[in-house]
Amino acid sequence: MGVRSSKAVDPVVSRRYSSESEAMLVVRRRPHMVNGGGFVVSNSKQQVVFTVDGCGVLGTKDKLVLKNGDGKDLLLIRKMGGMVQALNMVHKKWEGFGYDNEGTEKLLFTLKDPKESCLVQHGLIRILVHGKPKISTCNIYNNSYIQISGSFAERDCNIMDSDGRNIAQVRIDKEMEEMVGNKKDLYNIIVKANVDQAFIVGVVAILDYIHGESTIC
Repeated sequence: MGVRSSKAVDPVVSRRYSSESEAMLVVRRRPHMVNGGGFVVSNSKQQVVFTVDGCGVLGTKDKLVLKNGDGKDLLLIRKMGGMVQALNMVHKKWEGFGYDNEGTEKLLFTLKDPKESCLVQHGLIRILVHGKPKISTCNIYNNSYIQISGSFAERDCNIMDSDGRNIAQVRIDKEMEEMVGNKKDLYNIIVKANVDQAFIVGVVAILDYIHGESTIC
C-alpha cells in the first residue's frame, strides 16, 4: 500500500488522474514494428491507465498524444521552434495542450528542449506550468514551474516542485531489468499522492522523445 496524504494539490491535466496514495506505474515500450512507437502505462493492478502515441502512429515528427486507458485524448504535445531565436534567444520548446469542456485546446505547460538550453549543463530542466494561481503553500504548482534532475536515460531522475520536493521519480527495478534485459523497455514511474499522474506521464513522454527512444521514428 502507498503512503496516504491529506494534502490537496492543484492538478495540471485533471484531478481525476491523481490518487490519495502513492502510485507505482509501469511503463512498457511498444516495439516500433507493432504499433509504430510510443509506450503503454499500467497501474499496480496491471490495468492500462495511459498510452502515448509517437510519430510512428501519428505520422508526423515533433508531436505526441497522451490518452487515458479508455482511449480519450488528454494531452497534445508539440515541439515549437523560435523563428527569431538568434535575435531574442528564444529556445526551441515543447508545449503541452489540454482540452476544455468544449474540446478547445488550452496551453498547460512548456518545457524548453534541453538540447537547446544551457540548463542541461547543470543537470536541471524546468517546466513552466501555465494558468495556476498562487493559492496556498500546499499547492505544488503555485510557483508555476516544475524541475527535473538526474538522468532519464539511466532511468534515475526526479521530478520536483519549485521547492525541491519530489513529486515523482523514474526508476528501474533491478529484477525487472534482469528480466527484460533493457532498462528502456520496462521501467517505473513513482508518483506521489495527490499528484496529477497524467501530467507526469506527459513529461516522461517528452523526455522519451528528446532521448530518441520509443516515441521517435
